[in-house]
Amino acid sequence: MRASATSLLALLALSTTATVGGFRLATPSRPYSHASSFRIAAGPDRHATSTCPLRASQPLFSTNDDNRGAKEATDGSAGARQLLGVKGGSTTDNIWAIRLQLTKPVTWIPLVWGVMCGAAASGNYHWIWNPFDPSDRDVMLGLEDALKGFVAMILAGPFLTGYTQTINDWYDREIDAINEPNRPIPSGAIKEGEVIAQIWFLLLGGLGLGYGLDVWAGHEVPSVFFLSIFGSFISYIYSAPPLKLKMNGWQGSFALGASYISLPWWCGQAVFGTLDRPVYWILPILYSIAGLGIAIVNDFKSIEGDKELGLNSLPVAFGIDGAAKICAGSISVTQLGVAAYMAAIGEAGYAMALLALLLPQVYFQATLLLPDPVANDVKFQAQSQPFFVFGILATALGIGHHTF
Repeated sequence: MRASATSLLALLALSTTATVGGFRLATPSRPYSHASSFRIAAGPDRHATSTCPLRASQPLFSTNDDNRGAKEATDGSAGARQLLGVKGGSTTDNIWAIRLQLTKPVTWIPLVWGVMCGAAASGNYHWIWNPFDPSDRDVMLGLEDALKGFVAMILAGPFLTGYTQTINDWYDREIDAINEPNRPIPSGAIKEGEVIAQIWFLLLGGLGLGYGLDVWAGHEVPSVFFLSIFGSFISYIYSAPPLKLKMNGWQGSFALGASYISLPWWCGQAVFGTLDRPVYWILPILYSIAGLGIAIVNDFKSIEGDKELGLNSLPVAFGIDGAAKICAGSISVTQLGVAAYMAAIGEAGYAMALLALLLPQVYFQATLLLPDPVANDVKFQAQSQPFFVFGILATALGIGHHTF
């Protein structure tokens, strides 16, 4: 049966979520210092040394998570902030709370949404009991699909996004000792061996869940497992030397956008359907280009630090005004292209919905982003992004509704 917005939103209620590579990590033999180089082992060379300046990760969907010099919140939310991995969190010696903080649960949510959109695009997600379609009331089949969706969200969120955030903190640990000394690793709240164990647990657990979903779905080719491996590799090279994609504005921003949009979409669609048409790959990639624009917004607040550290973010490379225009263009033009495609295949209603959701985004670009992206970055994200993510869902529903 065709998926619907109501059923998929019910999926979201079941859970709240990209990626890793199986590379060996070497524990430093010296304590943390205020230096931006440290020894790592990636592959056979145990003595490879990285002297690349590092920066803490930034989620694609803004959380205003700039913890440099952050003080504990006084509004009673410090404990929750600590668990979510955002600014203003309290300190704790509870090892499980610290482990959860390393995975930054606040960054799981976009991945859950992406899995949901993939399920919608498959056109094959079943309700538990559909009040609008008497033929879609197989309770057991609906329960099975709901459980599959839940497991896919756990894969994309706690495991592989958690892996991504943990390994990023590992490779940023020495620069965090300067900029964010309250982070769990540089503060000594968690031992190095415990961090490495967590990285491997989340990686191997995620890959195991991916393969299990393939078996459950009856895949001859383990597509979810392969997607998990690919996403894990992207995650590793995003954070780790020598490639360290986040050192380059274009590569890092697109890798971030793809990890938060394309990979979870493909995961959800593979679990419930197939990825046997080019459009199933192209549309998420287009939205990842829009995601590149959203990732740029997160770089405006760090432009001075990026200059000092030698990070070639897009605001550094093109200036604030130039990067703001690139950001607005990538977000708007890609969505216009998707709307045109939906109209071309006869899904005019979904195309009109996309255009309606794009208009407020353009308004907020004109009134917040372009005039002053540094001052308005968080406000722009908060007001514009809901329309963007619902546009992704509308596209997925349209693809799931269409008969190719």
